[in-house]
Amino acid sequence: MPGTRNSGLLALGGIALAALLAVIGHLEVNEDLNPWSLTVSDYAVSDRGGVIDVAMVVLAVATAALLPALRRAATSPDGSRPEARQTDARQTGAGRLTEVLLAAWVGGLLLAAVVPTNEPGLPMDTAAYVHRYASVVAFLALPVGGWLLARRLPDAAGRWVRGFALASLALAAVMVWSAYPGDRVLLGLIERLLILTEVALVATVALTLLRRRVEHAVPVPGATGAPGWNGRHPRATLDEPRRRVTPVRGA
Repeated sequence: MPGTRNSGLLALGGIALAALLAVIGHLEVNEDLNPWSLTVSDYAVSDRGGVIDVAMVVLAVATAALLPALRRAATSPDGSRPEARQTDARQTGAGRLTEVLLAAWVGGLLLAAVVPTNEPGLPMDTAAYVHRYASVVAFLALPVGGWLLARRLPDAAGRWVRGFALASLALAAVMVWSAYPGDRVLLGLIERLLILTEVALVATVALTLLRRRVEHAVPVPGATGAPGWNGRHPRATLDEPRRRVTPVRGA
């Protein structure tokens, strides 16, 4: 489906641009800043409205570009049997939750880009707290949403997304430890590894859409044949037209 491929291509382009801007933002700021101990937000506030803020907005927009295609992936054919409709309802609920979590990631990135943290070493004000908790919501929402989304991806892509989701949650836990009892030891390095892992998760989803491999979460009613990649009967992909099978009439 061209729209699905375009969404994947747009997202990948946005991710690449955001990465480039983030690198430029690190090279242009004050050389006294230490990337091992200071967060990306500390770098961004030192160059308010600079390329790091723009990179966060671009990454948010790149993720948002995936949502329409993922919504189509969660749509099941009409005319399903009662048991299929029950499965459809459960999968639709999971699909909506996935969309909400991905939207939370997008919203958290945008809010963190618009509302700055405080300068390093200064007491936190209201804006800094808003920035912090917007970042927390974004960092946690994406891996959970990715874990739910992985079940609708091809086998290999699903494993990668689950791996990135688990790694993100583990790094988020380490980051919390560093920020509080760990006295901010290597906080900047941990955060950058977390961001890299979460960006890799989004890129994997985008690449999967680009390769036209996202599948419906609900089996096609009346489908026959050998089990597919997930051990069940084959499921319709976004790129396959929906067909209703009619019985062959007798002579």
